[in-house]
Amino acid sequence: MDLVKLTEKQMKSRRNRNIALGLVLAGLVVLFYAITIVKIGGGMAG
Repeated sequence: MDLVKLTEKQMKSRRNRNIALGLVLAGLVVLFYAITIVKIGGGMAG
């Protein structure tokens, strides 16, 4: 089975895109975590 050979530029582009996607996903996780903490905290205070 032949694999597609990527150029250096394509590999760098793919890596940058993967890093960006990872950062976005991590940001969403932090956002949902923060929202959950605020909701739980608000429920206990009120």
